[in-house]
Amino acid sequence: MSRLPTRVHACHRWSRRLRVALLLICTSATTHGEAINYTHVLSFPYDPHYPASFEHFDYVNPDAPKGGTLRLAVGGTYDSFNNFIHKGRPVAGMSLTGEENLFYDRLLVRSADEPTARYGGLADGVAVADDASWVAFRLREGAYWHDGEPLTADDFVFSFETFKSVGSVTLRSLLAGVSAIEVLNPREIRYVLAKGTEFNPNTPLVLADLPVLPKHYWAARDPSLTTLEPPLASGPYRIKSFDLGRKVTYERVGNYWGRDLPVNRGRWNFDEISFEYFRDVNVAREAMKSGYFDVHQEGVAKSWTVEYDIPIVREGLMVKELLQLSRPAGLWWSIHWNLRLARFQDRRVRHALHLLYNDVWINGVQNYGYYNRGFSVFQGSSMAHSGRPEGRERALLETHRGVIPDAVFEREYAPQHPNDLSEVRSKIVEALALFAEAGWDYAGGRLVHRATGEQFSIEFVVPSIALVRSLLPYIDVLRDVGINASARSLEASNWLYRMQNRTFSAAMRSTAPTNLPGLQLRNLFGSASADQAFGLNWGGISDPAVDDLIDHVIAAEDVADFLAATRALDRVLLWQFYFVPRSSPPGFRLLYWDRFGIPEHGVLQHPVHYDVWWFDPEKDVTLQRNLEALQR
Repeated sequence: MSRLPTRVHACHRWSRRLRVALLLICTSATTHGEAINYTHVLSFPYDPHYPASFEHFDYVNPDAPKGGTLRLAVGGTYDSFNNFIHKGRPVAGMSLTGEENLFYDRLLVRSADEPTARYGGLADGVAVADDASWVAFRLREGAYWHDGEPLTADDFVFSFETFKSVGSVTLRSLLAGVSAIEVLNPREIRYVLAKGTEFNPNTPLVLADLPVLPKHYWAARDPSLTTLEPPLASGPYRIKSFDLGRKVTYERVGNYWGRDLPVNRGRWNFDEISFEYFRDVNVAREAMKSGYFDVHQEGVAKSWTVEYDIPIVREGLMVKELLQLSRPAGLWWSIHWNLRLARFQDRRVRHALHLLYNDVWINGVQNYGYYNRGFSVFQGSSMAHSGRPEGRERALLETHRGVIPDAVFEREYAPQHPNDLSEVRSKIVEALALFAEAGWDYAGGRLVHRATGEQFSIEFVVPSIALVRSLLPYIDVLRDVGINASARSLEASNWLYRMQNRTFSAAMRSTAPTNLPGLQLRNLFGSASADQAFGLNWGGISDPAVDDLIDHVIAAEDVADFLAATRALDRVLLWQFYFVPRSSPPGFRLLYWDRFGIPEHGVLQHPVHYDVWWFDPEKDVTLQRNLEALQR
């Protein structure tokens, strides 16, 4: 077997199921007894930015001072520190697979200025078999838990087995294609991918992102239960204090074992990071203006537009920044129908409900035109469809002709919303005709089922008053055509419980795809997850064409196949009207008090205020002086 270069190369052509790309990324010798050739980075299909000798990420200040506190607000509440099971309401700061993770270490660390690249954290090397049958990691020496105990390969075995047996549905779904973990020696572990299953290009990334749990700590505890005892971890922060359901404060671990790694230099600069919970976003917003918090993500477009024209913002004491991100934008709070209910199973009904939603008016009046119109699940990326399908994309769709809408073959999804009263009336007439075709008649101010006499009803279940307000114009139109429509705002954790248990008729959610979607698509839209408790296919989409196209995304043989599959899938999801796409965000709405040091950097994948910024005492003194002057 010839030796392959250990540096990642550009993958101009993806291999069968991306295996050539993986081979270029992570060289390996697979015959029994041969040493595994590890590389410092996992990145495909893109060329990695950082060489093995890199000292720190470009977007950090490697000499950033340590100190100060970062105060953040979060919605809802929490009642457990065990975030890897489906029970309980998880606490902020312990994201298992996302960026907001202060607590747990991972095998590899994401680079915020690249789409998919991961570099050495707990592992200093990674390799993928040339037949994609396993993923191996070489563990870094010197890692230890906050209690001083060394981190060992046994901890990874325990973590994997725990996630597979009692982990949340999301975790178990992510690990569905991994059958076992092997300890090759004290410094090398290997995850064995399940035989007879299609290779998922995201699997190596998923394994790299998994947190690790201390076996010796959990040996005396039940990992399947919620807990109010802050657990043991190995990351840059530990829990200092908490007020159950209301606040949690993390403190920086001064002797954190990984503080000098290239992936951590210039990061984790605050001595303390606190999350305070608010049930009312309006109260949180006013608390931010009063200086109770340091950084705030504004979730309401109207508030972003009109509520910050205030002296502290005009004078630059509080900075208002629309942060551009390089990741796919996806869809923002689209409306999903519960397809398990008979009234939503008819496409004509869903089409009629689409016609009655006037995004142009709602976005223009309620949101001051802030959002972009939603037209793709993959909005903001090359994975989104456009124009008429051609080439490989059309060939994929042709295999489902007759069972998917004809519109899929004729044009892109770009609904025309009415601009004047006559057009509004025309849409209502068209919608009522579709309802009638599906057996729903308008009579006496009510839309009733012809056979049963039941009135059509929709209750929207949402996690905030702001979302209820955004639905009111739509609800008015639905009532005008005889639908008994209403909306309820629930506390965030109760809302999530309702979604996970499918106790709703209509709901809203934001969906942002990864740069390399795989298992995510099955979890969001696949038939297997439609009735899986606590899964993410809340609407219950169960469509053989959708399943087939997701399979093609995962099994793509090259870039062209991959994009053809995502675009074809995009068209089918939209033209089946499984959800109303509404809108897509143009950026990340960030507000912060001007007391922080912020390194210069380009457009990143995600915000980095919690791990890259630092407290600047001089700027804080200036801020306080200017606030006092403003109040005179």
